[in-house]
Amino acid sequence: NAFSEFLEDLPDVDEPVWILGACYDLKTKKSELLSDVRSRLWFTYRKKFSPIGGTGPSSDAGWGCMLRCGQMILAQALVCRHLGRDWRWDPEKRQPKEYHRILHCFLDKKDSCYSIHQMAQMGVGEGKSVGEWYGPNTVAQVLKKLALFDDWNTLAVYVSMDNTVVIEDISKISVDSLQFKNSVSVAKQTPHLQSQRPLDWRPLLLVIPLRMGINSINPVYIQAFKECFKMPQSCGVLGGKPNLAYYFIGFIDDELIYLDPHTTQQAVDTESGSAVDDQSYHCQRTPHRMKITSLDPSVALGFFCKSEEDFDSWCDLVQQELLKKRNLRMFELVEKHPSHWPPFVPPTKPEVQTTGAEFIESPDKLFESEEEFEILNV
Repeated sequence: NAFSEFLEDLPDVDEPVWILGACYDLKTKKSELLSDVRSRLWFTYRKKFSPIGGTGPSSDAGWGCMLRCGQMILAQALVCRHLGRDWRWDPEKRQPKEYHRILHCFLDKKDSCYSIHQMAQMGVGEGKSVGEWYGPNTVAQVLKKLALFDDWNTLAVYVSMDNTVVIEDISKISVDSLQFKNSVSVAKQTPHLQSQRPLDWRPLLLVIPLRMGINSINPVYIQAFKECFKMPQSCGVLGGKPNLAYYFIGFIDDELIYLDPHTTQQAVDTESGSAVDDQSYHCQRTPHRMKITSLDPSVALGFFCKSEEDFDSWCDLVQQELLKKRNLRMFELVEKHPSHWPPFVPPTKPEVQTTGAEFIESPDKLFESEEEFEILNV
């Protein structure tokens, strides 16, 4: 079958395969590796869904690949949140109800929280016309905004700025703001109770947009980049080649393993609350690979921290593996909000004015280059 061909085709090295923080020895864990890759939610181009905004496109073929990759990184965070990293999809078995509820968040219809419809229309606020190609930073900003409307998952989405992750700012969005206000007023009234009740931590999707070079990835970052896939909090990476977005889930030796959204499938129509016909949402074919050196330098790293302890553990790993061992750092991790930055304002639900009807640009505008990133010092 396709997967055994993939395994035979793998480089003949003694190194293990790493997939989203899990390690597989090819000699003994082939079937477990297959099961893990196949269990990831796979979102691709779809056709024949209801037109976006009522008058827009009814397929995202040719322009929606980075949006689909954004859906995959977010879906991975939700699977870890509700089902755990060790959950596996078995087409022969009934899936837990949370699994179907996660899938419903991504169906191609306007009332699904993270549908292509919602993402494309929220992108209008980021300066992108519906049908325009997105880079990894824009799609991360869109996910951050859409998560504010998602009352079920209460996910905090943090997108770093200027290659810098600020621990203080993450604490502000991961502690439930209403609860934080209440705790402050309670503390004023009852100072002796101040330290008794810990504040709940909202599960955190941390996205770090980077540019690891000018026209191609600078080799000095490759080892640190690979280390990100070894972290238990790894949620994958958004990236690819110019105008071709992929969702990277792991590596072996000097090759990245990724899920490819560039397959056009029929939209799946499901009544809300019912089980989804999910066969087409899992990649049951050969996983794709590409040389790390072929990667476009614009990427967004993803990490999911379910609890505050999980985030603290991620910070420790970053310090040990990425900051202390490397001459050139991929990104910085700082305790306090930099004083020369504008004040940090936790995101709130935007007033969405768009109907999505202000559509589609001419095709030659669809493939403008990625938005500006600060170039890492090289």
